[in-house]
Amino acid sequence: MHNHTGCCGCHIPALGRRTFLAAMGGGAVGMTALFSKAAQSVGEGIGPLAYERRLDIPRKELVVQPILNYHLFQRREQTSWRPWGGFHNQADIEQEKKRIQSELAEITKQSDFSIKMLPLEEVSSVEQAEALAKKPADVRLIYAATGDLSEIEKLISTDNNTILFIRHKSGPVYLWYEIAHPRLLRKTVDVYGQPGLDTDDVVVDKLEDVVWRLRSFYALKNTLGSKIVAVGNASGWGAGGQAAPRIAVDKWKLDIQAVSYDDLAQRLGAAKKDNDRIKKAMARADDYLKTSGTELQTDRGFVERSFLLTDVFEDLMLEAGAPAITVNHCMGTIMPICETTACLTLSVINDSGEMAFCESDFVVIPSGLLLHHISGLPVFLQDPTYPHHGTVTVAHCTAPRKMDGEHPEPTLIQTHFESDYGAAPKVEMKLGQYVTVIDPDFEDEKWLGFGGTIVDNPNMDICRAQIDIDIDGDWERLVAEMRGFHWMLCYGDFRQETGYALKKLGIDWVDVSKGTEGARTV
Repeated sequence: MHNHTGCCGCHIPALGRRTFLAAMGGGAVGMTALFSKAAQSVGEGIGPLAYERRLDIPRKELVVQPILNYHLFQRREQTSWRPWGGFHNQADIEQEKKRIQSELAEITKQSDFSIKMLPLEEVSSVEQAEALAKKPADVRLIYAATGDLSEIEKLISTDNNTILFIRHKSGPVYLWYEIAHPRLLRKTVDVYGQPGLDTDDVVVDKLEDVVWRLRSFYALKNTLGSKIVAVGNASGWGAGGQAAPRIAVDKWKLDIQAVSYDDLAQRLGAAKKDNDRIKKAMARADDYLKTSGTELQTDRGFVERSFLLTDVFEDLMLEAGAPAITVNHCMGTIMPICETTACLTLSVINDSGEMAFCESDFVVIPSGLLLHHISGLPVFLQDPTYPHHGTVTVAHCTAPRKMDGEHPEPTLIQTHFESDYGAAPKVEMKLGQYVTVIDPDFEDEKWLGFGGTIVDNPNMDICRAQIDIDIDGDWERLVAEMRGFHWMLCYGDFRQETGYALKKLGIDWVDVSKGTEGARTV
């Protein structure tokens, strides 16, 4: 092994001579000749292809069971016969059901993720609650009107997610607006005692507060147990990250599909002999370079070979049914095999709507999966620097271009900085854009997060895609609390959803920007 002094500070094993020669198919000249031959056979008959969209790995829909829990009460003389609540007869209940149906339609409309809203169920007895509790659903959305404590308790389970919705002014006032805290959460004492429900799971009036919680649950459902291809196997950054692959499997239930470099070399070797695949790679590269705002500042061959690598990576993902891929030893080992770097390939896959990460760092990868599913946007794994005077620089060579999920940012295609080789995108991210940044810890016990605004795309001698961020909140606390190494970033403000999701896994969330308004829009 030899020391590697790039941005990751890792050690990378040298590639054996036999593997190197097999991967190269006789050397760099052979690869160049293949592409030249393919170009001659293509002629002018190739039309531009959609460079970024081959994959479409399906996501899991979130199944929500709405429930109206209520009782009607009969007058009795000279005693208290009814609790709080604006429901006095069946006509009131029917009107409430119509109101709820309208709200459920609005919740579904506001949910920019896959959701299945089951028909509204009514619960007015323990027996009904017990029967409904056996019905499968990811989330139970309980409209807690005037029902009994025993019924609500039957509906709440640690095996299911629960949102308790209560009314103050959005309709007739609910009984549980008064007693959700002292009776349900605290059981008439001063200690919380309801498994499967806490203060963050209670919503008063606002449908948007239901939607962002559902978004968190959707992200958890699609992150937990998800598949990811790991070329060169799983890893973790630094001494602190050695247990990261195990933690990712144990806590996040990730299905890590390891692919050896020998396997990759064989696949690439076959691809280099396939004129149709070479033509396709060249056409995709041409389409990419014709994208408005693109400037080529490296050898075009690196870009074309990056798209051949993209094609092979997409095969791996499709075979595994995995919406994500990562590359270990991407600072060296992969370069002789594919005669380019993985940087542009990973960027393109992120633009496609799937996920691709460099360095196979499973300290940070779970945060990328989670943030992608929360936001519905590409995410950017990057190296942080030292925060100072309210500003921090983050950088890496694999940034997506479609950071807003749709519009490519202006991009220079340069070499990968540390090797001065291959193709890497210097993405000029949108100035004034609010972003969410996550800094996971090595032990996966306490994550740090903050919001901030992009204020510059500098051109320092560091990883190519680089931005300066004005930190929203207590930057000195950020310095004091920093942990792990790599950070994860996306456009928009998703701190609230992230913290809520992490709480469900027992991970503490330290939001340096808590109390600031942020910016919900992308």
